[in-house]
Order: sequence, then structure tokens, then C-alpha cells
Amino acid sequence: MSALHDFATWEPLLRILRGDHAAALAEPGGYVAGSFDRHGYSLPLRWRTPQPGGATPPENRAQLEAAERVRGAIAGAGIEALALVAEIPPCGRAVLRLFDHGAAVESPLGNAHPGALLLVEGAVPEPWRRLPEAVPGAGPAPSADPALLERTLRERIPDAIGATEEEIAAAEARLGVALPEEVRALYRVTRARWEDWDGDFDAGQRVDDAVGFELFHLDRLAIADASSRSFRWGTAATEAAGTAPGAAVQGLVGSPGWIVIGDTGGGGRVAVDLTPRPRGHHGQVIVLAPERSVGADLLAESLTDQVLHPDRDGYAGRDGYAGRMPGRARAVVRLHGERPGEVEAAAHPDLEVLTLGGWRGDRVSLAPVAGLPRLRTLCAGPGALADPLEIARLTGLEFLELPPEEWRALLDAGAVPRGLSAAEILAHTDRDPRAVVGLANELLALRHRPLITETVVDGELGPLR
Repeated sequence: MSALHDFATWEPLLRILRGDHAAALAEPGGYVAGSFDRHGYSLPLRWRTPQPGGATPPENRAQLEAAERVRGAIAGAGIEALALVAEIPPCGRAVLRLFDHGAAVESPLGNAHPGALLLVEGAVPEPWRRLPEAVPGAGPAPSADPALLERTLRERIPDAIGATEEEIAAAEARLGVALPEEVRALYRVTRARWEDWDGDFDAGQRVDDAVGFELFHLDRLAIADASSRSFRWGTAATEAAGTAPGAAVQGLVGSPGWIVIGDTGGGGRVAVDLTPRPRGHHGQVIVLAPERSVGADLLAESLTDQVLHPDRDGYAGRDGYAGRMPGRARAVVRLHGERPGEVEAAAHPDLEVLTLGGWRGDRVSLAPVAGLPRLRTLCAGPGALADPLEIARLTGLEFLELPPEEWRALLDAGAVPRGLSAAEILAHTDRDPRAVVGLANELLALRHRPLITETVVDGELGPLR
């Protein structure tokens, strides 16, 4: 028997949960719920505040030790994450239900409810499928000067060890792309390897200061295509990709022509752009900000320009950010039922994402948005829809998020949209996870996807004294 399914693994944690929630657990049907993964846990545990200058309270240490015991068992079982529901009545007979969400469900975020249900194997949201537009004739900026770039860098870091032509060629072969001449010139001066500096931090800092960002060595160069930006369906499906007219950078999640060569030092990836917009330049320097999933910011029109002005204040522009694309206000619409006629006003051929959240108005009909050619995401909160069955008229949906009651109506009517790639059940944390898991498994079964599995672990804690 796996340690994960051994009652002894869970017993210390269950005792702590019972001590913190004895009254709630004593109620008929009472339970506590939470989730674990290899990196942490989310459980309703009391954390005792230490006295100023005092030691960690023993209750806190016991909690950490009990949680680590479980996390070790999860790792040993090869499971990425699981949710749990514990029933511990006053008699002390504990029943623990463990839910392994498996391959077709995103891990929960901070609660016991399942994340998005992946109804089509390997499917990704539309912005992650968007490829760059071809820009025939795009060339380097007038400021691009590989010879000047190389001379300038040799003056600034004369002791640097450069890469050989063979090392540069090997990087190109690994990436499957020819590096711009400026990039080749840069690495002929310095290959930016830590071992070349013999532990001298200042030597590495001089290289970074010379180019104006943290330069990666050749083995770390990477393609920033769409797959390099992770996502969760529930967020990514509400994004929209697009580019403003005259922008220098294409407003994409990623591009096979974005070659990452460094870091800002704050998590932003620095790349040279081989797929610019008409106003941009081949080999321009861009930054992929960590706080966004779509778009990139222009840093400099060329590597030469960047090196000649390494201390520039901020980015040259943010025109590659999809949030500034024209028509975004029509493509992504979030309504709260504050004014009559909001859905009618949102009904535009460019509409891609409609969110009806935090609903405060009368329930609405989806008839105004039926038949819109680009509508692919609908997220509707409790009390928003007058008739959930109208969703069947939204034939282009690839992602749908609804409360349990609306999903129940669609399931009972056999009206779950067939074109969905992913779905999510919008349930508040006070909803019983067992019911939500049951609903999720009904949706997964419709598409013959792997189900969430349940394992029951039980044992005696003894009566509460």
C-alpha cells in the first residue's frame, strides 16, 4: 500500500484539523477540505502568531511536520497534486476522501475544487495558436552595425572570452534559426559563461553592464514561441491577441522568431525579434514582461542601439502589448449587470470573450450575441443568465465557465456545446468539493476523457475529549 493511502500518513494532520474545526466537523455532514501539491498546500489550519522575539509555537511546528509528511507521500506516489475532503465526527471515525485530478484536469489553485477540464487532448486557447504575420522585406534598423557593436564591446570588456564560430554555429543548429549578424558579433566578443570568470562576480557584472541587460550564454538561448508562456485555461481563454496599426512588435503570445538572449534582472526575457511589424526592424530588441501573457515591449531598434545606450530609462515603447490593440474593447468585454442593455451593446462582430461576472442586474438573454463569428469564450457567474440553454446557440465556443446549476441544466438537456476544448465549474470555496467533482466527471465522461479518481482512507482518531 502506498504511503499516501496509509492512514498513519494522514493521522497527525487530521488530528490538527479536528482540533481547529471541531464544531464544524461535529455538524451533520460537516467536513473540511483542502489541496496539496509538491510545492505547498492549502488547508484551513490556524497559524499561531509567535511572540516578539519568541520561538516558533509548537503548534506551528507540528502543522508543518504533518504537512511535510503528506507532501513526501505525494511525491513518492508520483502525483502532482490532489484535493481532499475529511469527515471527522465526534466519535473519531475519520473518513478522508482523496481526489487525484489526473491528466485531464488542471490542478486546483488554493482550494479543493478542480481547475479547468481539458476536454480535448493537447488543445490550447486561441491566442496560443496565433502565428506571426509575414512581413516581406523587413530589414535591420539603420542603427544596426555589427562592426561598431563588436568594437564597442571589445573596448568595454577587453578581457572577455568570445565564442568560436563553431560554438555559434552549434547554437544556430540547436535553435534551428540563423542568428542575426549583431547577435553573432555580440557572442564573438563574449560567450558570457560563468566558468570564464572564475567566480569573479564583478567580471560577469561588467558584461551585463556593457550590453545593458543580463546576457545569457549560448547554451541558454531559446525560442520564445507560444509554448514558452505557460497558461491556465481559465485565464488564457479570456485573453486576446492582436497588433495595433503601425506597431513595431506583433502582439502575440510568442513567435518562432523571438530569440531570447538575456534577462532584465527582474524576470523579463530579452529577445531579438526576427518577425517584426512593418514599422519595426529585423533584429530589434524586445522584452517579454513576466506579468503578461500576450505581447512584448520594444527595448531598442537594434542591438547596436541597445549597447550604445545601455542605461536607457525604460522601454522604447509598449506598442507590442496586445492590451493596446485597436478594437480590444470590442474583443474582450467584461460586464457586471450595472446598466440595462449591456449585452446588446457588446454584440459586435469582433467580440471574442464575454464575461458576465459579479452580476448585480437582472438576468440576461444571450440572444444578442448568438451567431457572432468570433465569440469563443463565455464566462457567466451566478445569477447572470436567464436561460442557460441559450448557450447552445453560441456555436463557436471553445471555453465555457459556469456555476454548477447552469452546468446541470446543460447536462440534463444534452446541450453541452460539442466544440468546447475546455470547461470550468465556477464554484465558491464553500461548495462541497464532492458534488463539484461529480459534476466535473460527468463533463469529462461526455468527451471520454480521464476522470477524477477518488480514494477513501479511513481510520480511528478516538473520541474528542
